[in-house]
Amino acid sequence: MSPGEAGPVLRLLRTAVRGPGGQGAFFVNAAAAAPVTLDWFDPRHWQSRDAIVARHTGRGAAIGFEHEGRTFLLRHYLRGGMAAALSADRYLWQGEARTRSLAELSLTLRLHADGMPVPRPVAVRYERRGATYSADIITDYLPGTRTLAACLAEGDVALTTWAAIGRTIRQFHEWGLDHADLNAHNILLRGEEVFLIDFDKARLRQRPGLWRDANLARLRRSLDALEDARPQRRFDDTQWQVLLASWFPAQ
Repeated sequence: MSPGEAGPVLRLLRTAVRGPGGQGAFFVNAAAAAPVTLDWFDPRHWQSRDAIVARHTGRGAAIGFEHEGRTFLLRHYLRGGMAAALSADRYLWQGEARTRSLAELSLTLRLHADGMPVPRPVAVRYERRGATYSADIITDYLPGTRTLAACLAEGDVALTTWAAIGRTIRQFHEWGLDHADLNAHNILLRGEEVFLIDFDKARLRQRPGLWRDANLARLRRSLDALEDARPQRRFDDTQWQVLLASWFPAQ
């Protein structure tokens, strides 16, 4: 199904929140069937229950936690680049519909509904204080997956896997996804399965363009940066050419 076609009805449950820290709301994907409350967005809640099973660092601070036999990922939105010097996690308020968390939830819901290899989105939250807000997102935790960066840190990645990565990126590009931060940390591997994550600031494009090349160039820079910091290279032009050969459609 292409993104322009009608898909399943996506129902969000909105709960308004008002407290000493500010006001806001959280939204729950009804199809996720998760009993989300405001506490779910607080890492201290899961820490007190000894429910945290994983911690991740990067542009978004994230924890994996367990609840009633299911595992979820909670990610707090963090600013990157020069903007981080002004505020680590506060964004300019431009209305609820334009919050980073709700925009990412809406896009990821469409991706998941269309059968794309992404984690199922569960819930998002924003908290507004004056002219700024902070935000969080919860998704399903994909069991048995590791980032491409982690796989490279532990050893060589098979050429068949590089080919699978190229095919998967092409699949997303054909769908119309312009990933704003395609890098080795946002590609998950489970055997020959490939998933993409972190769709903050991603866009849905209606036609092909140079944005596809920009996505690939960003991924290449990410891989080169990892290799520059490693005494023994595990990625070079050989693997990249395999990825590109699988990305280009068969003639």
